[in-house]
Amino acid sequence: MLYYKLCGKKIVLTLHNVNAGKRDSNDSLLNRLTLSFQYRLADHFFVHTNKMKRELVEDFRVPERAVAVIPYGINNAVPNTELTNVEARQRLGIPNGQNAILFFGNLGPYKGVEFLVAAFQRILTRNANCLLIIAGKPRGGCEKYIAEIQEAINSFGIQEQVRLRIEYIPDDEVEMYFKAADVLVLPYKHIFQSGILFLAYSFGLPVIATDVGSFREDIIEGKTGFLCRPADPVDLAEAIETYFASDLHKGLDNRRQEIRDYANARHSWDKVSDLTLSAYADLLKGAQPEKIRIAVQVSAPEKNTEQRVVRPHADNLQTEKRT
Repeated sequence: MLYYKLCGKKIVLTLHNVNAGKRDSNDSLLNRLTLSFQYRLADHFFVHTNKMKRELVEDFRVPERAVAVIPYGINNAVPNTELTNVEARQRLGIPNGQNAILFFGNLGPYKGVEFLVAAFQRILTRNANCLLIIAGKPRGGCEKYIAEIQEAINSFGIQEQVRLRIEYIPDDEVEMYFKAADVLVLPYKHIFQSGILFLAYSFGLPVIATDVGSFREDIIEGKTGFLCRPADPVDLAEAIETYFASDLHKGLDNRRQEIRDYANARHSWDKVSDLTLSAYADLLKGAQPEKIRIAVQVSAPEKNTEQRVVRPHADNLQTEKRT
């Protein structure tokens, strides 16, 4: 980025995380100084949520006018075949009538899976007809965290009611989990935005999530899911039980299409493209196209989610992807 800045180009930076160190609870002065230097080089920013915009403005003193909010596009990259709910449950060996609770995605301490396990144990004391599925690949260096989750499951004595698949889930198997489940639970302690939320919506699956990041902006209480307090297994258990007693769950077969329609209306790639092109058009006014440099910062993206860059129609605009 410094090279292009010295060449006199304007830099547009897309952020999927404002400060991943803060999210992962390993923030440091060096990390913040590095990010501050990087953000000072950029002329304009794209973020996915209003909360990300506020954090960028407040924590790094980025001018508010330099930040545009572009919604996270719905994940339509994984196969979505004619597989039915009944067929998906048969493949996973889930009996009809059993409440299937899904956690899906990369596993790391900030995901709060330990709180989901504790909440699930509480639920089983009142309703034994439940199954918890935890499927996803551990983030690097999280072996101890995974061991702690497995130890908690064993100590609660709920091994028979928990299915663990601690590995990367191939794209052609993803729909099986989302079509078999009754609900997706995201018990995160901290997050900016989650692609898994929109993956669930693409299959019409309701989501129960902690009230962190932008979940409050994207989950409609009682319509597409429910919210609960972070790091609180009691409140999480109550939210899950509320869901299973709700009209949303009772009418899930009909509600799935409503959830898909809601997601497509707010997060379709057509809408994302229109907003992105409009923002670039404004930036290009009064500027030479060859003076614009586009940078995409991808900070630990979720597996099974897709990050796309929509390029404006200008042959000499360049795209840079930074990991």
